[in-house]
Amino acid sequence: MDAQELTTKHEQIIQHIENLEVGSRISVRKIAQALEVSDGTAYRAIKEAENRGIVSTRERTGTVRIEKKEPQRIDKLTFAEIAGMVDGQVLGGASGLQKTLNKFVIGAMQLEAMIRYIEPGNLLIVGNRNKAHQSALTLGAGVLITGGFGTTPEVRRLADELGLPVISCKYDTFTVAALINRALSDRLIKKQILLVGDIMKADALPSSIHASETVASLKKLIEATNHNRFPVVDDAGRPVGMIIAKDIIGEPDNQKIEKLMTRNPHTVTSHTSIATASHMMVWEGIELLPVVDAGKTLIGVISRKDVLKAMQTVQSQPQIGETLEDQIWSAFEEVRNERGQLHFRGPVASQMINQMGYISEGLLGGLITLAVTRTMKEHKKGDLLIDSTATYYFAPVEIDSLVEIVPAVIELSRRFCKLEVDVFVKQKKVIKSIVAARVLD
Repeated sequence: MDAQELTTKHEQIIQHIENLEVGSRISVRKIAQALEVSDGTAYRAIKEAENRGIVSTRERTGTVRIEKKEPQRIDKLTFAEIAGMVDGQVLGGASGLQKTLNKFVIGAMQLEAMIRYIEPGNLLIVGNRNKAHQSALTLGAGVLITGGFGTTPEVRRLADELGLPVISCKYDTFTVAALINRALSDRLIKKQILLVGDIMKADALPSSIHASETVASLKKLIEATNHNRFPVVDDAGRPVGMIIAKDIIGEPDNQKIEKLMTRNPHTVTSHTSIATASHMMVWEGIELLPVVDAGKTLIGVISRKDVLKAMQTVQSQPQIGETLEDQIWSAFEEVRNERGQLHFRGPVASQMINQMGYISEGLLGGLITLAVTRTMKEHKKGDLLIDSTATYYFAPVEIDSLVEIVPAVIELSRRFCKLEVDVFVKQKKVIKSIVAARVLD
């Protein structure tokens, strides 16, 4: 059976499972008999169905067909989360607490004007204005009442009837808006952190080979897929090794793959960050990483090319949430000296200092790293993974000082770089740092 036929059978099993009623019990034997496939093919298809969220394996019950849950949008909040965030009391519409809201409306205007801004799925933030509460519910919006006020029994009944929450909290409107804005900002920052699952292809089981198969089987797989690296799996579909095309050069066709593979491969999960995966690839010289689920079963692979492309894509996207590092770096400007050397100038703001009134060593390290990264972009190099930093302090850097960060490349190769970074205040050198980094390319 060739690779194309295996893929077709695999998709047929997935489609068969999708067509089953929710709650149907599934077993490897039943699937194999129904579709006339091997137990191994049925097992791998059921595992992928589990990864896609259409089946679930439970204790005592076994594997059953479930309703697929769509991934929760990280940049959306539910009414329940809002209630928890403001220590709110739910006055009505508790059945709708898990609904997501798409916009907030501050009710600081006349009712007639307020109505023009309210849409279904909104949350009206307002004080003790009962008519506004009722109007918002009628228009399909939830209500957050500030100042610790309540509402009328009629509004409570309407909220229960429509399944739209009415929440009361003791905070004022400004504090509530600030709390919600901070929560959304935190979520947007997390959204920027790219995970392995975001770039892994989830629509097909990755090409792999069983440890008991032979060199002849691997040659066929290489020809069918045009790939030269493959995870080696055991009977349970768990990666036990890696095999590449050059490992089989000169080997007889009947030689077992388990005799030639590199054992104990590094693996990642779909929740591993791309930064962690890239660090692992650079340090270990890995070109292909198997991705496993909670049961250590192979669910995908990512390559060095996938990781590089993902990191470049993220860097080209507009900022949707600012970290403290982003906010501080935004105050620095790029300038060039008379020799055309790039350096960076900016103030030491109040949030950058420690309890002694000097610049925080941690934030200083972050600024130096950002300056190094930006400088390396001038040399058209890839992303950096910092190996080591040695920093020497000659004088304290006080609040409101105007600092200049001047990086200079002292060693550069295809995979490694070393830079010297000097920090000046009023043309006096106050800090020197030596930064060594690996280049991910």
